[in-house]
Amino acid sequence: MPGTRRAAGRSSCASRRATRRERRARGASCRGSRAAPIAGRSPRLTSARCSRSTKQVARTRTSLADPEFLFRVERVPAGLAQGVSYRISDLELASRLSFFIWSSIPDDELLDAAVQGRLKDPAVLERQVRRMLADSRSKALVDNFVGQWLLVRDLGSVYPDPATFPEFDDNLREAFEKETELFVESQLRENRSIVDLLSADYTFVNERLARHYGIPNVYGSRFRRVTLTDREKRGGLLGQGSLLTVTSYANRTSPVVRGKFLLSNILGTPVPPPPPNVPSLKDTNENGQPASVRERLEQHRKNPVCATCHSQMDPLGFALENFDAVGKWRDVAEGGSPVDASSALPNGTKFQGLTGLRDVLLARREMFVRTVTEKLLTYALGRGVEYYDFPVIRRVAGDAAKDDYRWSAVVVGIAKSAPFQMRLSDPSSTKPAAATSVARR
Repeated sequence: MPGTRRAAGRSSCASRRATRRERRARGASCRGSRAAPIAGRSPRLTSARCSRSTKQVARTRTSLADPEFLFRVERVPAGLAQGVSYRISDLELASRLSFFIWSSIPDDELLDAAVQGRLKDPAVLERQVRRMLADSRSKALVDNFVGQWLLVRDLGSVYPDPATFPEFDDNLREAFEKETELFVESQLRENRSIVDLLSADYTFVNERLARHYGIPNVYGSRFRRVTLTDREKRGGLLGQGSLLTVTSYANRTSPVVRGKFLLSNILGTPVPPPPPNVPSLKDTNENGQPASVRERLEQHRKNPVCATCHSQMDPLGFALENFDAVGKWRDVAEGGSPVDASSALPNGTKFQGLTGLRDVLLARREMFVRTVTEKLLTYALGRGVEYYDFPVIRRVAGDAAKDDYRWSAVVVGIAKSAPFQMRLSDPSSTKPAAATSVARR
């Protein structure tokens, strides 16, 4: 009868929609017996007396409680020996890709390509990566990656001394975070060279942040893109309040912390932990006057135990001394003495302030791009890089040089790399076809 056919059609349509939702939610696990609709695995839900709404509610509840929804599961092929590298399946690759770029589940187009086995084709994979980067959902990559790499997520736990910096408040804290996220997002959206992160002549501000930076004629709470005319004071990541604040102490700047951040996160040269039993620095100079930060750190550089690291960290941090502990430009340092932002590298190269530091880093652009590639690969894999990953990092960065180090070239290179597409069978596993669970971001 017509009514019966319409009801059956609605039921079939609802079932197809539910199955599609389950397929997307379970992603890489959606194969074999696990691909059967969840409702079909429950006799109660297949009963004729069970209403459609009851089935839909039960489907949703069961999907949300399914371990393969809560975790990303990657299964070791049956019979594979322990400790052997193998290529993950197309469905698992689709899941890795979507959580890397979108921090979410694959969409239908990506899943279709995976189900059809087409992600093995490098050209298809590259098209999918570029499509996903152009999608608005790639903002998740920016926000999460920026939070980890540039320590922006630490802003919430930074509390500058209110007596020293009474102008700092939560509005400024949020503006710092928003500026950096919008800035990096614009770089990704416009597919700029990664090197432009250091040299860009623009940023994003609202009235509150513009006032803090001394940028005129910006009104209202809305963020807008502005061209920076005074490159000595702002420009690129290094002049942004987020980085300058998270690398300072509550009541003063720290050339050591800032220099260590630049070495580790910009130049990819991590600094070892300080040796034990380092004596406290003297608070006065040879004349008995209160010692400046530069004079106190000079004591470290005279100590052979400390000199190796401080001779590399301190010069980079000194160049940013024109910015106080909340990223505001200053000409007078703590204690009332004029700011000295002059510096010199261990090899004797002299430079001055932000512009000089920018030139030093731009002269080492290959190191910077390799560092960003390493941080992106770490983010994509959800693990720290190992010694065997570094040839891949160098190769991805080197290949990206042919395309002016554009963002898309680096992300595509990571997606095509062996660490991203392969894994080792669990050396501790004693079962074939073991499943490894990775918590969803």
